[in-house]
Amino acid sequence: MSGPLLSVEGASKRFGGLLAVDGASFTVERGSITGLIGPNGAGKTTLFTLVAGFETLTAGTVCFKGDDLGRMPPHERAKRGITRTFQIVQPFAGLTVRENIAVGAHLRHAARGEALARAEAVAKRVGLGDRLDQPASGLTVAGRKRLELARALATEPTLLLLDEVLAGLNPSEVRDIVPVIREIRDGGVTILMVEHVMQAVMSLCDRVFVLAQGRIIAQGTPTEVTRDPAVVEAYLGHGAAARLASREVARG
Repeated sequence: MSGPLLSVEGASKRFGGLLAVDGASFTVERGSITGLIGPNGAGKTTLFTLVAGFETLTAGTVCFKGDDLGRMPPHERAKRGITRTFQIVQPFAGLTVRENIAVGAHLRHAARGEALARAEAVAKRVGLGDRLDQPASGLTVAGRKRLELARALATEPTLLLLDEVLAGLNPSEVRDIVPVIREIRDGGVTILMVEHVMQAVMSLCDRVFVLAQGRIIAQGTPTEVTRDPAVVEAYLGHGAAARLASREVARG
């Protein structure tokens, strides 16, 4: 099938008088890891909720595999192959790691035995194979992040939306999980990720879109967007690009 896997055109979302997302357009190519970055309050998570169906568009379209998803609810989008993680990880504390992951697996495996088998396979993929029978409540922050990733992956998505899956991790933990994300993509899952950890964005993403005040202001490779004056201004404030340029000239 030709064309991008995901195409968002003119997406807008208004909450009363607040325009959280303002005519944002971007695409995600099959087999890629695409990043969505921007300063705090830019509208990144709201845009994610629009793609996943947890909020409805005020204007614009979200097309997946060439089909306009319209007002399709999240569970139907999950069946189509779109699954997301959440910034705040909330596992079912009374269940084991295996049982938590099986909740996601039940989307495509009605039989308990099949769902549990799928959960075990996914747990091994994300580095939780040795903790399958531990209570989810006993996991560290890094372990809970992996569990959130596993629950989403257990739904067998075509497109996986990662919402700051690296937030709260130390540099060592980030280095450990980056290869896991890359392996998921190499296994055939396309990834769209919102992320603030630029080390990971630079390492993982094929293409990056930058959102500021609800609008896409830049796109390109990670190197290209980090050198874009508009991106520098969005993160560091008005005049920052000129100040940085003048410092480079002075050093030269």
